[in-house]
Amino acid sequence: MALSSVEDILGKLNPVQREAVEYNGGPILILAGAGSGKTRVITHKIAYIIATRQAKPWEILALTFTNKAAGEMKERIRTLVGKGADLIWMGTFHSIFARILRKEGERIGLSRNFTIYDEEDQQGVIKGVMKELDLSAQELTPRTVRSRINRAKDALLGPGAYAEGAEDFIAQRVAQIYSEYEKRLQAANALDFADLLLKPVRMFRSHPDLLGVYQKQFSAILVDEYQDTNHAQSVLTDLLAARHRNICVVGDDDQSIYSWRGADVGNILGFEQNYPNCKIFRLEQNYRSTKTILGAAGAVVSHNRRRKPKTLWTSRGDGEVVTLMKMPDEREEVLGVVRKIETFMAEDKRQPRDFAVLYRTNAQSRGLEEGLRRAGIPYTIVGGIRFYERREIKDVLAYLRVVVNPQDDFSLLRIINVPPRGIGAVTLSRLKELARQQGLSLFGALKLAGEEVSILPEKRKRLKQLNSVLKKYGSSRKKVSPGELARGLLDDVGYWEYLEQDSTPKGEDRVENVKELLRGMEEFSTLHAEGNLEAFLAEVSLLTDIDSWDDRKNGVTMMTLHAAKGLEFPVVFITGLEEGLFPLASNLDDPAQLEEERRLFYVGATRAEERLLLSCAFRRRRFGGQYGIPSRFIDEVPTEYLETEGEDVTWGAAFSPEDITGTEKTYQRIEDEYSMGEEGDFRLKVGQTVHHSRFGRGRILGKSGFGEMTRLVVDFEKSGRKRLLLKYAHLQVLYEDEDS
Repeated sequence: MALSSVEDILGKLNPVQREAVEYNGGPILILAGAGSGKTRVITHKIAYIIATRQAKPWEILALTFTNKAAGEMKERIRTLVGKGADLIWMGTFHSIFARILRKEGERIGLSRNFTIYDEEDQQGVIKGVMKELDLSAQELTPRTVRSRINRAKDALLGPGAYAEGAEDFIAQRVAQIYSEYEKRLQAANALDFADLLLKPVRMFRSHPDLLGVYQKQFSAILVDEYQDTNHAQSVLTDLLAARHRNICVVGDDDQSIYSWRGADVGNILGFEQNYPNCKIFRLEQNYRSTKTILGAAGAVVSHNRRRKPKTLWTSRGDGEVVTLMKMPDEREEVLGVVRKIETFMAEDKRQPRDFAVLYRTNAQSRGLEEGLRRAGIPYTIVGGIRFYERREIKDVLAYLRVVVNPQDDFSLLRIINVPPRGIGAVTLSRLKELARQQGLSLFGALKLAGEEVSILPEKRKRLKQLNSVLKKYGSSRKKVSPGELARGLLDDVGYWEYLEQDSTPKGEDRVENVKELLRGMEEFSTLHAEGNLEAFLAEVSLLTDIDSWDDRKNGVTMMTLHAAKGLEFPVVFITGLEEGLFPLASNLDDPAQLEEERRLFYVGATRAEERLLLSCAFRRRRFGGQYGIPSRFIDEVPTEYLETEGEDVTWGAAFSPEDITGTEKTYQRIEDEYSMGEEGDFRLKVGQTVHHSRFGRGRILGKSGFGEMTRLVVDFEKSGRKRLLLKYAHLQVLYEDEDS
């Protein structure tokens, strides 16, 4: 393959893109609006750096957020500069720093064969800690604990620092769990996702000589989707860029939608303060969407105050107006979406793959899935049960993890009785006690179990056999391919026979899933220079929903708005546009969270190339029954861009008593409940003085909505003006003013 010349690399870029690619004067911030060709810019910039010999391929660090994006970018660069692309340090933050930790982690006491725990594993360890500490999962869920620990690590806070700042009861409980959780990870030679960022920061700060090596090596650093970086990621890139200061970040603050997992939009908004001499390029020409779609999306996001102003434009035509479907209930919403898809397929000759149906929460997918199935329209759900989360796949991976890392007690516990070996709670308890007495891991205790008289002879025999098999494959793992090792291991432990005992279609699916896993392992070994078992386990631990999505399938794509980031489709539906659902009720009181909800709408809308359709339902069965108010985002779309289908209805007018069956509330019951409310909350009036547990005393200035969606504007004496959703406010009336 003939390598591209410099002019070939620059030739297909627009003037602003070209200027950004050619610039070589220090820090660069590329504000890349939706559909403006940011991937083209970052890949061509890397190719340009190599072609003009500004840096050698292995001196370039390119960080992304998904393996899929990294693979696509590397392939594009390969077409421009050849095999040199394979030498670039390109990948996700987590994969790149996991690689560095495997190479250098011994400096901070980390063995190279460490295990990476995914979210389910992490939550399993937390459950075990909570059980040992006798903490109720009803009062504090393991999921909440996991989220708080992750956020603490994103902020570079260890257990001690987190405990010092734990002021309320929940934070103190989390601190207690966090401390024990860390001890268990350390004993298991395991890291969670957040550790893959926290540990390198600590390693570099405690070993400046090592930091200097990597600072010198990475003379060019490029970060994609910079608006999605968290504190730890920002610190890491700043540390590595400190020597050459040749850092290029690409992103769009209007597409920052991941604060719930630690992303800080302040990183991109404050980049020019951190790098005062940075050059800013604005990519505003959109190549994806029509003028109408851009106008509608831009008008909504322009209501945000905390953003860098930009105006997207396109040379494409106006296109079709945005369609708003107002439906009486969620069933009619589903039917409306399905009918539209059928119409577009018949009249416009579109394929199922041309459509994306987006929603705010995964719970909305059930009805949409059922509607598409009944209509005989193929579909794919992104973010359902992922392949690597299936029970049988987790079993096989647990076996392989123990083979690689015998200290991984959590994985050993998963498979110690899978297939069944008669290892029950009593035997397991005695094995754990043996491990504790001897100061060993569970795997270490397995070696001694054959001589442990407190364990029954038959159980000792089976534990000894398991130890022998795991030891056998542990010693041979570097001599055979991962696929060969896994096949032999599954044969020796009788896992195939275990699966085949279930002759139902579900059992057959499990067998096929394991076979697919083995095929994937063989393919991995073929495609990767470091195709060993450790590398494979690290790869699958870091996969995301989008990484496993097959865009070649001819089906309607269904996914949450968060999952849709970075994708594009000819026709996009955004469903469930009601206050409390989108935007979510829990985010209505917080201006920063409400702005993120608005950015999420912007992201969804700008996935559409040719048609954008919005839908809302007047009545939706959530929390036992709820009547909806159209989302404020609908009101923020200028009328010239919008065409409405369906009739406006007043509250309750669309339903008669015979429409209500089973456990659904009758109109009268809902009316009574919303008129009175718990402790008279729904009778709050403008002018009343109230007390809030956090904000103190305040006066109600405004009231809108009804029932669970009642919203108040309250002016608090010490906290200022707040917008509150009544359902969550728990206000206490102090007294009624005479003029109210």
